[in-house]
Amino acid sequence: MLALIQRVTEARVTVDDAVVGAIGPGLLALVAVEPGDTEAQFRRMSQRLLGYRVFGDDDGKMNRSLTDIGGGLLLVSQFTLAADTRSGMRPSFTTAAPPAEAERGFDRLVAICREMHAPGVETGRFGAHMVVSLVNDGPVTFLLRP
Repeated sequence: MLALIQRVTEARVTVDDAVVGAIGPGLLALVAVEPGDTEAQFRRMSQRLLGYRVFGDDDGKMNRSLTDIGGGLLLVSQFTLAADTRSGMRPSFTTAAPPAEAERGFDRLVAICREMHAPGVETGRFGAHMVVSLVNDGPVTFLLRP
Protein backbone atom coordinates (compact mmCIF):
# COMPACT_ATOMS: atom_id res chain seq x y z
CA MET A 1 0.00 0.00 0.00
CA LEU A 2 1.13 3.49 -0.85
CA ALA A 3 -0.36 6.87 -0.03
CA LEU A 4 0.77 10.13 -1.55
CA ILE A 5 -0.42 12.76 0.92
CA GLN A 6 -0.71 16.46 0.30
CA ARG A 7 -1.47 19.11 2.89
CA VAL A 8 -4.27 21.20 1.41
CA THR A 9 -6.35 24.24 2.17
CA GLU A 10 -9.10 22.61 0.11
CA ALA A 11 -9.60 19.66 -2.21
CA ARG A 12 -12.44 18.03 -4.10
CA VAL A 13 -13.19 15.16 -6.45
CA THR A 14 -15.62 15.51 -9.33
CA VAL A 15 -17.16 12.67 -11.34
CA ASP A 16 -19.31 13.54 -14.37
CA ASP A 17 -19.41 17.21 -13.32
CA ALA A 18 -20.74 16.35 -9.83
CA VAL A 19 -18.68 16.81 -6.67
CA VAL A 20 -18.50 13.43 -4.91
CA GLY A 21 -16.08 14.39 -2.12
CA ALA A 22 -14.70 17.67 -0.77
CA ILE A 23 -12.75 18.97 2.23
CA GLY A 24 -11.45 22.25 3.55
CA PRO A 25 -8.08 22.34 5.34
CA GLY A 26 -6.60 18.87 5.81
CA LEU A 27 -5.03 16.07 3.79
CA LEU A 28 -5.65 14.71 0.33
CA ALA A 29 -4.38 11.12 0.10
CA LEU A 30 -3.98 9.34 -3.22
CA VAL A 31 -3.99 5.65 -2.27
CA ALA A 32 -2.77 2.57 -4.13
CA VAL A 33 -3.51 -0.92 -2.85
CA GLU A 34 -0.90 -3.53 -3.69
CA PRO A 35 -1.37 -7.31 -3.98
CA GLY A 36 -1.52 -9.01 -0.59
CA ASP A 37 -2.07 -5.89 1.53
CA THR A 38 -3.38 -6.99 4.93
CA GLU A 39 -5.66 -5.72 7.68
CA ALA A 40 -2.57 -4.81 9.69
CA GLN A 41 -1.33 -2.64 6.81
CA PHE A 42 -4.70 -0.91 6.43
CA ARG A 43 -4.73 -0.15 10.16
CA ARG A 44 -1.13 1.08 10.12
CA MET A 45 -1.78 3.30 7.11
CA SER A 46 -4.84 4.82 8.79
CA GLN A 47 -2.72 5.59 11.87
CA ARG A 48 -0.08 7.21 9.69
CA LEU A 49 -2.62 9.25 7.71
CA LEU A 50 -4.26 10.57 10.87
CA GLY A 51 -1.12 10.92 12.97
CA TYR A 52 1.61 12.06 10.56
CA ARG A 53 2.77 15.48 11.71
CA VAL A 54 2.65 17.79 8.71
CA PHE A 55 0.77 20.79 10.13
CA GLY A 56 2.46 23.73 11.78
CA ASP A 57 2.48 24.37 15.51
CA ASP A 58 2.64 27.83 17.10
CA ASP A 59 6.31 28.06 16.08
CA GLY A 60 5.63 27.05 12.48
CA LYS A 61 7.23 23.60 12.87
CA MET A 62 5.51 20.50 11.50
CA ASN A 63 4.45 19.10 14.87
CA ARG A 64 0.69 18.72 14.48
CA SER A 65 -1.25 15.89 12.88
CA LEU A 66 -4.58 15.80 11.07
CA THR A 67 -6.13 14.52 14.30
CA ASP A 68 -4.58 17.42 16.23
CA ILE A 69 -6.05 20.06 13.92
CA GLY A 70 -9.38 18.30 13.30
CA GLY A 71 -8.94 18.67 9.55
CA GLY A 72 -10.62 16.83 6.71
CA LEU A 73 -9.31 13.72 5.00
CA LEU A 74 -10.03 13.08 1.33
CA LEU A 75 -9.09 9.54 0.24
CA VAL A 76 -8.82 8.89 -3.49
CA SER A 77 -8.08 5.47 -4.94
CA GLN A 78 -5.28 5.72 -7.51
CA PHE A 79 -3.91 2.43 -8.84
CA THR A 80 -1.44 4.25 -11.10
CA LEU A 81 0.57 5.21 -8.00
CA ALA A 82 1.63 1.56 -7.68
CA ALA A 83 2.88 1.36 -11.29
CA ASP A 84 6.25 -0.17 -12.06
CA THR A 85 8.11 2.55 -13.97
CA ARG A 86 11.64 1.17 -13.74
CA SER A 87 12.05 0.40 -17.42
CA GLY A 88 10.67 1.29 -20.80
CA MET A 89 8.46 4.19 -21.73
CA ARG A 90 5.12 2.79 -20.58
CA PRO A 91 4.09 1.93 -17.01
CA SER A 92 3.28 -1.62 -15.95
CA PHE A 93 0.46 -2.12 -13.49
CA THR A 94 1.36 -5.65 -12.39
CA THR A 95 2.43 -4.19 -9.03
CA ALA A 96 -1.08 -2.84 -8.32
CA ALA A 97 -3.75 -5.07 -6.77
CA PRO A 98 -6.40 -6.39 -9.17
CA PRO A 99 -9.54 -4.21 -9.15
CA ALA A 100 -11.70 -6.38 -6.84
CA GLU A 101 -8.90 -6.77 -4.28
CA ALA A 102 -8.02 -3.07 -4.53
CA GLU A 103 -11.61 -1.99 -3.98
CA ARG A 104 -11.97 -4.22 -0.90
CA GLY A 105 -8.71 -2.88 0.51
CA PHE A 106 -9.53 0.74 -0.23
CA ASP A 107 -13.00 0.37 1.30
CA ARG A 108 -11.43 -1.17 4.41
CA LEU A 109 -8.99 1.73 4.75
CA VAL A 110 -11.88 4.20 4.41
CA ALA A 111 -13.91 2.37 7.07
CA ILE A 112 -11.01 2.35 9.54
CA CYS A 113 -10.29 6.05 8.97
CA ARG A 114 -13.97 6.90 9.45
CA GLU A 115 -14.02 4.98 12.74
CA MET A 116 -10.96 6.86 13.97
CA HIS A 117 -11.54 10.39 12.60
CA ALA A 118 -14.79 12.04 13.69
CA PRO A 119 -14.11 15.32 11.84
CA GLY A 120 -14.83 13.48 8.61
CA VAL A 121 -13.48 11.39 5.77
CA GLU A 122 -14.50 12.01 2.18
CA THR A 123 -13.71 9.87 -0.86
CA GLY A 124 -13.65 9.86 -4.59
CA ARG A 125 -15.45 7.09 -6.50
CA PHE A 126 -13.55 3.84 -6.98
CA GLY A 127 -12.98 2.95 -10.64
CA ALA A 128 -14.47 6.18 -11.99
CA HIS A 129 -12.74 8.80 -14.09
CA MET A 130 -12.18 11.44 -11.41
CA VAL A 131 -11.09 15.04 -11.65
CA VAL A 132 -9.16 15.93 -8.50
CA SER A 133 -8.76 19.60 -7.64
CA LEU A 134 -6.64 20.84 -4.77
CA VAL A 135 -4.84 23.77 -3.31
CA ASN A 136 -1.59 22.34 -1.95
CA ASP A 137 -0.58 24.19 1.21
CA GLY A 138 3.18 24.70 1.34
CA PRO A 139 3.53 22.79 -0.92
CA VAL A 140 3.75 19.82 1.43
CA THR A 141 3.71 16.35 -0.14
CA PHE A 142 4.92 13.00 1.25
CA LEU A 143 4.86 9.38 0.09
CA LEU A 144 3.80 7.07 2.92
CA ARG A 145 4.03 3.32 3.28
CA PRO A 146 2.41 1.50 6.22
